[in-house]
Amino acid sequence: MTDSSALDPEDRKIVTLARSARARNGVPEGAAVRDETGRTYVAGTVALDSLRLSALQTAVAMAVASGAKSLEAAAVVTESASASAEDLAAVRDLGGAGTPVLVAAPDGTVRETVPAG
Repeated sequence: MTDSSALDPEDRKIVTLARSARARNGVPEGAAVRDETGRTYVAGTVALDSLRLSALQTAVAMAVASGAKSLEAAAVVTESASASAEDLAAVRDLGGAGTPVLVAAPDGTVRETVPAG
């Protein structure tokens, strides 16, 4: 586990945004991604009868829909111990295999940082 205060300020920001999205919307997960220009996209889990997306998939989709060409980093706040294969694939599709994915507990403590690839 990593103390969030030890993170780069930009990484700490996306963890904080992801945590806020989870709490504000009362969803299982919150996520945030940072694109190649430094813009951030924040999302929560989507659970409709006709559409189901994890928070990280939704954040990546928001970045793509807004014209992002790549990702610098991603963060997900979840009860799970790690990011799912589908979440990593979504980040990898836009950001590449080396894009770091920060997986944080609901309290914001980063459990692990893994490459999307």
